[in-house]
Amino acid sequence: MMSLFDLVSILLSLAALFAYFNHRFIGLPNGIGIMLIGLLMSLILVALSKLGWFNTDQIAAIVSQVDFDETVMNGMLSFLLFAGALHVNINRLAAVKDTIAILATIGVVISSLIISVVSFYIFQLFGVEVSYIYCLVFGVLISPTDPIAVMGILKKVGAPKSIEVKITGESLFNDGVAVVLFIAVLGVATGQAEASFSSVGLLFLQEAVGGALFGIALGYVGYWMLKSIDNYQVEMLITIAMVTGGYALAQHWHLSGPIAIVIAGLMTGNQGRLLAMSDVTRERLDNFWELIDEVLNAVLFLLIGVEILLIQFLPSYIYSALLIIPLVILARFISVGLPVSLLKFKNTYSPHAIKILTWGGLRGGISVALVLSLPLGPYREPLIAATYAVVLFSILVQGLTVGKVAAMAKQDNG
Repeated sequence: MMSLFDLVSILLSLAALFAYFNHRFIGLPNGIGIMLIGLLMSLILVALSKLGWFNTDQIAAIVSQVDFDETVMNGMLSFLLFAGALHVNINRLAAVKDTIAILATIGVVISSLIISVVSFYIFQLFGVEVSYIYCLVFGVLISPTDPIAVMGILKKVGAPKSIEVKITGESLFNDGVAVVLFIAVLGVATGQAEASFSSVGLLFLQEAVGGALFGIALGYVGYWMLKSIDNYQVEMLITIAMVTGGYALAQHWHLSGPIAIVIAGLMTGNQGRLLAMSDVTRERLDNFWELIDEVLNAVLFLLIGVEILLIQFLPSYIYSALLIIPLVILARFISVGLPVSLLKFKNTYSPHAIKILTWGGLRGGISVALVLSLPLGPYREPLIAATYAVVLFSILVQGLTVGKVAAMAKQDNG
């Protein structure tokens, strides 16, 4: 059994090696390049194993020791969300708050329902038995856009600023909403929760609203502490404590940790940055959290690439997944198109807003973490295979072409 230090050493060393190789020879956005190299390496090892030239058991055993769900949801996520929220302009976010609120709530519900119904029949078409309630679980976990993937890629591809704010704002909040829905629906699927609107509503109120209120309190405490001193080392330590201690407390009190940390990050990055920090602290804070963001992103995308060693891809799973990929994109188009069309009387949108919002809605590590947290059973493997297919397509195809879609929109606008 490997120690935690050994596992962390292997992951960081591989991430550094792949990042170097990508920067030196390939030139893709860092996260995508690392994931692609990890994925290709994994697929080559699988192919060699099938030919009898290599035994992947030992490598698979090492990968299996990384609890992806625990690593992402209770480890990396709080740091990545805080780092992302730290650089979001709250005034721009407030200007499109109704769009973000509807996309992050009603949009997730619409998408989840469409995917659950259609995926149920897709699985049946290829003889894969997945009950409807687990298809609904799948719809919920695959619907939210991933803030880590979205922010990591959009800032490098030159999307229009107004669209970037909408997608970033939505992705910061809809994963928190989706995690609450996932807990509720999975509880019903496993018989641990009551299948009633009131029980789901109470859970949402406790997790989402409670998480938001806790995030405001956490942000104000952090702001007061930052404002009362001028020592960048101590101030850096305060922000780390906000992220780790705040997330742990939220989890302990059964509040939404992601929503709490996003709000605390927005307050620190706006009010805290302007009124509670010296120029030196501001610069050191930005450099520190950008570094944290880059390192954890590299490790996360590496994990997505190499976790494929543990997935069972039967032909029926592959055929189902190939149809589910366009289904998820179509569900995204409808769940974005309806709210934006209804809000056009109030807000102004660019002519290609729906197109960019649809194609820029990337799925990533959060969907993978949620699906890997499913209990063992006959439905787990096909849902893992479908989730991986959607995430890989989203990051490798949509992530690499969203810049071109945005550029075409700019040209059409003149």
